[in-house]
Amino acid sequence: MLHGHRKLIWVCCAIAMAAVGLLFLRREEGLSLKASVEVSILSGGAAVLALSGPALADRRRFWKRVFDVTISGLALIVLAPLMAAIAAAVRLDSPGPILYRQERVGENGKPFVMLKFRSMRVDADPALHMAHVARLIGGNVSPGHLGTGPGETLKMRNDPRITRVGRVLRKLSLDELPQLLNVLRGEMSLVGPRPPLPYEVALYKDWHRRRLEALPGITGLWQVEARNRVSFDEMVRLDLRYIAEQSLWLDLKILARTPLAVLSGRGAG
Repeated sequence: MLHGHRKLIWVCCAIAMAAVGLLFLRREEGLSLKASVEVSILSGGAAVLALSGPALADRRRFWKRVFDVTISGLALIVLAPLMAAIAAAVRLDSPGPILYRQERVGENGKPFVMLKFRSMRVDADPALHMAHVARLIGGNVSPGHLGTGPGETLKMRNDPRITRVGRVLRKLSLDELPQLLNVLRGEMSLVGPRPPLPYEVALYKDWHRRRLEALPGITGLWQVEARNRVSFDEMVRLDLRYIAEQSLWLDLKILARTPLAVLSGRGAG
């Protein structure tokens, strides 16, 4: 009972601090007080406080979009020779298309087609991955208990469906480069929660669905901060933390840390 009282006091204090912040923003920047404060108590006692308002959210989203379009457009130009070389390697390594188109679940549950360089055989059976995801999400166990490697939260280690070139592309996350086109189309952001597969979302608990409240990203907070092994619930908590704290500065920090995370094996999720 005492624990419950302490939690209630903590939540009340958080709401009070958020209200003070709203008043400060209104005085300093002329923002409307039409804003909301949402506190979610997650399983395990963790809490996420989200403060939002139309003017603040719209401005933040506008600058995030400008940043995404600018960086992804420049990246596509600079990386064009590398992407052409990868396309040739994929074509020569195994029969099938160069690009792999896969339905993913985007912002607010809206489906979209995500692009990747094909890293699997054309006849790859998704049943293996579906079973892996069911054990990971349903059991909420560490990926280490399922035989996955560092940074491979939702990927399978020694996946028999992967091609020789695909194994290298996945290790360096180079198979993700075509998603820069998804960013240009507004379906994804450079930084955000990882876009899930429909059969992953079907296994979500109610609080897991909160991670669908933002544009999915090519990289994200859990990829650079979760180190080697995280459970699915821990991954979602990091996604919710990003959604609550997201800013252009946070995106820049995550992007700056992503190359090291990829090279150390943490970034391939």
